Amino acid sequence: MGMTISEKILAAHAGSEKVEPGELIEVEVDFSLANDITAPIAIERFRQAGAKEVYDAGRIAFVPDHFVPNKDIESALQCQLLREFAVEHKLTNFFEVGRMGIEHALLPEQGLVLPGDVVVGADSHTCTYGGLGAFATGVGSTDLAAVMITGRIWFRVPASIKFVYQGNLQPWVTGKDLILYTIGQIGVDGARYRAMEFTGPVIAQLSMDQRLTMANMAIEAGAKNGIIAPDEITRVYVDERAQRSYRFYESDSDAHYEQVITYDVNEIEPQVALPPSPANSRPVSSLDEIPIHQVVIGSCTNGRLEDLRLAAELLTGRRVAPGVRCLIIPATQAIYRQAMDEGLFAIFLEAEAAISTPTCGPCLGGHMGILAPGERAVATTNRNFVGRMGHPESEVYLASPAVAAASAVLGRIASPEEL
Repeated sequence: MGMTISEKILAAHAGSEKVEPGELIEVEVDFSLANDITAPIAIERFRQAGAKEVYDAGRIAFVPDHFVPNKDIESALQCQLLREFAVEHKLTNFFEVGRMGIEHALLPEQGLVLPGDVVVGADSHTCTYGGLGAFATGVGSTDLAAVMITGRIWFRVPASIKFVYQGNLQPWVTGKDLILYTIGQIGVDGARYRAMEFTGPVIAQLSMDQRLTMANMAIEAGAKNGIIAPDEITRVYVDERAQRSYRFYESDSDAHYEQVITYDVNEIEPQVALPPSPANSRPVSSLDEIPIHQVVIGSCTNGRLEDLRLAAELLTGRRVAPGVRCLIIPATQAIYRQAMDEGLFAIFLEAEAAISTPTCGPCLGGHMGILAPGERAVATTNRNFVGRMGHPESEVYLASPAVAAASAVLGRIASPEEL
């Protein structure tokens, strides 16, 4: 019997011909990362272990992106700690404000994470890189410290669930809608410690931006990783960025899957996940009129150029509704510049939206968009737990950039079709 793409990547990095679900293995890590919240703990554990140097200064990235630009003294101290450690250990990939971006958009853009890699990061949305065909997963800061010392980590090989998307996408339906629909079908624990393998003719047609979005939210279904087999779309994206060699893997035709789940996307319309769970997804047309106070278009899920273009398409010639704040957060400096060069900023400003420097900011209730009691936000982010974006009595509704932009204009949760 053959292996899935996830099993093949893990086997190659464990130096084994074959691995099976449930097997405990130790693998070599191609790249690791942490941010301004998780790196300080990893640095502390690194020093407690008595380590004197990192295993490879070119294979570790520190990306301060959660509380930057620093919102207070505590966050400034955290970033100072990263900065000093990066200098001490000559880390090649420390990304300062002005050169940084939201980590899970920045690293693929920089060609630092690649197809066939094993990538670990002290952030749960590290699974984003599965959109490139990498085995990528989040780990704790202590595990990351061990990786910084040894370049290795252990895993229990996950069983795989194959998701097959067939049919034709309906107007305004994006990768964000597909993953929200999927999580709504299987629940937040429906893929617990499983590899979610996204396949089918619909996935083959998705852009790289949308593939990264789908892989990003695999963790919201409890998955160990999400992954899409790389193809020519991947190659075009990677070849102009890759800083080292890479390898494409694909699942064998006789690979074993714990489940195979098939969806007909003809039946899927733009989705909205109601609080307090990403699994609480509904077709936007099924919702009653729900007034809102804030819209956030950005994050590691949907802050890429294609997302901003989609929002701009709907905001062109329109204005944000009175009483609504619309925040636009490009995910990286390069995306920021490209959006500006394409005239998207002029559209956003004319619509009376606010444009931010790259930051995770409001997604985690960090800053630059905190909600007050009783306020509702439509966000292109990935989580809508109680208190996620501010006060415990506020609410977050997850949606695509298209639904978010339409909602900003109409002042309530709305379908793009209404515009």
